[in-house]
Amino acid sequence: MRETNLRGIDLNLLVLLDHLIAERNVTRAAAAANLSQPAMSRALARLRALLDDPILVRGAEGLVPTARARALQPALRRTLGEVRDLLAPERFDPATWRARVTISATDHQTILLLPEVIGRLAREAPGLDIDVVPLRARELDALRDGRTHLSFGVAEAPLPPGLRRRTLGTDRFVTVMRADHPAAAGSWSAADFAALDHVLVTVLGEGRGFLDAQLERLGLERRLALRLPHFYAAMEVVARSDRVVTLPETLARRFAPGLGLAVRAPPVSEVRFTPTLVWPEAYDSDPAMRWLREVIAQEAERVSRVP
Repeated sequence: MRETNLRGIDLNLLVLLDHLIAERNVTRAAAAANLSQPAMSRALARLRALLDDPILVRGAEGLVPTARARALQPALRRTLGEVRDLLAPERFDPATWRARVTISATDHQTILLLPEVIGRLAREAPGLDIDVVPLRARELDALRDGRTHLSFGVAEAPLPPGLRRRTLGTDRFVTVMRADHPAAAGSWSAADFAALDHVLVTVLGEGRGFLDAQLERLGLERRLALRLPHFYAAMEVVARSDRVVTLPETLARRFAPGLGLAVRAPPVSEVRFTPTLVWPEAYDSDPAMRWLREVIAQEAERVSRVP
């Protein structure tokens, strides 16, 4: 857009546009912007005329952003953040930070990493409120829409445009079972492994695990005797049965001894993965979010070193 066009535009509308896309509701957007509902409705009408786009349309469960509004949001957030940095360049102080941040995670992170992170935040950023929500199949949409500020993921999964990530070390999958399980000692083959009753942790609701593809190539199929969405619950189950479960080694190393579980490498090709922290590009330069990501990365590194 040329400078001559910018002169005739109220740039405050960009702030209101950000509220409208984030809240998906004119009344809530007005409250977030400290405006009356009629004033926000008038602003929405001006934005629709300016962008030649409805911005918000009726959906099955209320208003939803249009495709163009979704496409604009990352650049809009980034631009507004840079303007705020320009106008308020003072150094970020976590002790005075007052905000609410939403993080999506599995129980892998909530039981292994989250206690360390929250303990540190309580000391260094006591005014920060955290909402932890389950990792969902449509998590990337929630990140792009700004409903989620941070999410855990793996580097092996493709990352769509508009998102950024940081690696949090490496991990691999191991199989755990009762210490006195018949398969807990001695040699075992892929056929022995497939013959066991397995528990599958379905974090995102998939019906099959990565091991099934490997076994299929060997002409084998395992019985998935139980599917559930929680890693720790799976370990409790196998501690009280003849079933086995394959899960991240960081979890097994931390909890297997206390649950009386043996840990073995599955007799197929080793599967390593790289945990990551994922966030919207719009928050990439935000000093507060940069600080929070650094805290999580530091605690993740420390937790990974704990035997």
